Amino acid sequence: MNTRTVALVPAAGRGLRMGGAVPKQFLALGGQPLVLHSLRVLQASSIINEIILAVPQNEMDYCLQEVVAKHHFTKVTKVVPGGHERQDSVRHALEAVHADVDVVLVHDAVRPFLTEQMVEGVVKAARAKGAAIIALPMKDTVKQVGADHVIERTIDRQSLWLAQTPQAFRRDWLLAAHRKAHAEGIRATDDAYLLEWAGHPVSVVEGSGENIKVTRPEDMVIGEAILAARSKSGQ
Repeated sequence: MNTRTVALVPAAGRGLRMGGAVPKQFLALGGQPLVLHSLRVLQASSIINEIILAVPQNEMDYCLQEVVAKHHFTKVTKVVPGGHERQDSVRHALEAVHADVDVVLVHDAVRPFLTEQMVEGVVKAARAKGAAIIALPMKDTVKQVGADHVIERTIDRQSLWLAQTPQAFRRDWLLAAHRKAHAEGIRATDDAYLLEWAGHPVSVVEGSGENIKVTRPEDMVIGEAILAARSKSGQ
């Protein structure tokens, strides 16, 4: 069966917690813009047919010239303006996906340590079950804390997982969920929540602790250390 998979990369965040004037997705990691690292993996993946980027309106020309054209990302077929929040950016990119696409993968530009194994694993699960995410089982002890900063209870961590991206879904499920959420004013921090809210089961594929999300300056330090370790090991 001929299947088509499109990767959506929301890269329109303002990165307020990072400080500075440069959006975090364009900050240099290993001497290259953060977004480049994920795009390189998606470009190389044999199961990704197309990539659609959502970037800030005023960064579209820069992204087309300094990222897409300069680094020969031939699978990037569209660069669309992002929205006010991540959910809006994903919806804008999703509306640009052709109807013949079966599976849509969503990956945050600020998770630079994506691997081809993650892409293959989550897309395979989505093709089989309709929706899947990369996630990690919780390892730390989890405390529920009240407004007065006093522990209320310890939560059993055995059934708790930390959601990451990439996340992959049937295109029709994801599109319907986003449109319905937009119409009803439902906001979510990841796409899996919208699928859950729409009544679809979402499977979990175990990921990697290296798949960090860069949100604060200290994450860039961790990222440089991961890059150095990968370079040393020949990855």
